[in-house]
Amino acid sequence: MILIRRLGLGLAVVAMSFGNAFAASDDFKLCREVFANGNPPVIRHQEALQSRALCFNAFAVLHSGKSRTPVYVAERLNNAILQDAKNNQRTNKFYADARLPRAERAELDDYHGSGFDRGHMAPAGDMATDASMAQSFSLANMVPQYAINNRRAWAGIEKATRKYVMRAAGDVYVITGPVFDGTPPTIGANRVWVPQHLFKLVYDPSTRRSWVNWLDNTDEARVSRPISYQELVRRTGIDFLPAKS
Repeated sequence: MILIRRLGLGLAVVAMSFGNAFAASDDFKLCREVFANGNPPVIRHQEALQSRALCFNAFAVLHSGKSRTPVYVAERLNNAILQDAKNNQRTNKFYADARLPRAERAELDDYHGSGFDRGHMAPAGDMATDASMAQSFSLANMVPQYAINNRRAWAGIEKATRKYVMRAAGDVYVITGPVFDGTPPTIGANRVWVPQHLFKLVYDPSTRRSWVNWLDNTDEARVSRPISYQELVRRTGIDFLPAKS
């Protein structure tokens, strides 16, 4: 499978075999605290993604050199973190992540003049420190997102997620990412993939509740009833919460 790539209700599978399921637990050894029970998602045929695990202060990114976007971005949030984030000033200093090989990453010029926003997967509004705020503007944390989608429907999902976390009894785990149908459109000289859908998975271990906001990446998209965790796994082929399964 190349990234989270859907054809109708199924998955597009390339004609190659790379063994069995793989979880990047060793790759994320410096930031496993952002995953529920310290267990990163399990993805089959991950090698086809040209994936690289990136640890940041407040979130983790599994990045794909194929799409030049995240496969997913994981966060651990709680009331205290978001209370501190309320008073943190947004920087808006986007940058290409030098930890990624140039051939595998998006550059600022790819987005310039494209008509797409640089859409955060781990939102700037979740960042409690100056360092994490600055890191959230890495292009490794971005996907090309339609502007109205990013600033209205998606922003509403981010706000609702923070509202829930503020009321939760303890840590809440959030995983966000893009989904690509068929052959996705691209932007820029580096051909950064434009997702057709976005998802945000929320898991509260204190209640064992989980739900997923699934949103088309269009300016006309409206927030609808969340889908189940099981439905997200079915659509993507990824076990995002292996400890929960």
